[in-house]
Order: sequence, then C-alpha cells, then structure tokens
Amino acid sequence: MNLTLIRNATLRLELAGQTVLIDPMLGERHTLPSFGGLEANPTVPLPVPPDAALHGVTLLVVSHLHPDHLDAAALAALPRDLPLLCQPGDEANLRGHDFQHVTPLQDSLTLQGLTFTRTAGEHGSGEILSRMGHAMGFTLRAPGEPSLYWAGDTVLIPAVRETIAREQPDVIVTHSGGAALGGTLIIMDAAQTVDVLRAAPDATVVAVHLESLDHCATTRADLRHAAQAAGVAARLLVPQDGETLTLA
Repeated sequence: MNLTLIRNATLRLELAGQTVLIDPMLGERHTLPSFGGLEANPTVPLPVPPDAALHGVTLLVVSHLHPDHLDAAALAALPRDLPLLCQPGDEANLRGHDFQHVTPLQDSLTLQGLTFTRTAGEHGSGEILSRMGHAMGFTLRAPGEPSLYWAGDTVLIPAVRETIAREQPDVIVTHSGGAALGGTLIIMDAAQTVDVLRAAPDATVVAVHLESLDHCATTRADLRHAAQAAGVAARLLVPQDGETLTLA
C-alpha cells in the first residue's frame, strides 16, 4: 500500500491495483476563509498540481462536505464518472454536482475489490458537535494489503477505541492537527494521538490534517515530541505534504 499525503486530509491510497482519492481539497493557498481568525485557508500551497493528484484515480471518497475536505477547486476538477463513496445524507448534494455514481456507505460494501466499512466518530463534543455535523470514518481491507482504519474528523471517543480493539488494523490514519472551535477540540491533538498509539500497540499510526489550516494548533514537531516522550515514536509516521509512504 502506498499512501501519499497531498495536504491536510487529502490522501491518495494505491492498493490492490486501485487508486483511491480521499477528501480532496485542491485549491491554492488562501482560497478559503479563515476558520480560526488568524489567516485565510489553506495556509500552505498545494504541493502538486490538481491533475497530478487526480492522475490514475479509480475511486473517490468524500467523508463529509466541509470545505477543507471538498472545496470548490476539487468540485471543478473531479471527474464526474468515477465511483464516489460518501456518508449517508450527503449523496443528494453530491449528485446535485453531477457526480454520476454516488454510493452512501451505510455499513459495509466492496467496490473494485476494496471492502469499506463505515466507522463512527464525533467531530467535536457538546454544543460544538451539533454545529459541526456528522463525519464518517472507515476501515479498508483488500487481499494481500495492510488493513487500514481511517478515523476521519473525530476526537478520541470510546467508539474509536472499540474500532481499534475489534478490527486490529495494521495502519491507523488520524487527523491530529488539534483543530478547535470555541476552545473545544474537533479533531485529535497530540495527546489523543498518543492515546491511539497506546491503544493499538501493533499498529502504525499515520498522522495527517496538520499545518494547513489556521485553526489547527498542533504541529508536526509537537506530535513527534509527544510521541517520543511517551515512548511510542517508533510507530508514528508524520508525512510532509506531497510525501509518499509505503506501508507493508
């Protein structure tokens, strides 16, 4: 399995002869409004042209409709004839943008030899959670490939721990930038990512959703320091934008 971080949560996964593009945010720097009152987003440039991010893609996944997971530039660039997986409730919106093969991931399904199973998460807590709406995660399995748990935009809740314990994934992708609204975390920070590493002692954790939005306070250096202090840094990968990891 090759995993390429494009930027933020935008990933390319190459496995079992397929190329999956997850949560495409393909706009140039400063094409989205500020989320934290500091700077327009994204705060960093796209490391590759949009056509390079899209090259060879056979399947799209859009976990939710926030603009840092599907922006106007992606909507302009994405082919409309590719299969697209989304969370239930978002399919009408996506079909309204002329995507021809939209499938809500209700539970578990196999597409092009890849088996996706939707997982629970919470994009914040308390009053902030009701404002943020739903966002899905998923597990992904394919013959001869590492099993993957893509947690998505969630804080660390019991359901995340239960998924780790039940699925025993080889690879876990966390959104670890510590984004917060009104002082409330809406994705994981360094401490919660370290807790994921502790909960999955045999897994490699790949931390993304870092250093690209103005409300994400956790840096790559923060995360590596926290993992080192906890003695779990050997199993943590924190890719740079544009970097490809080969996961066995």
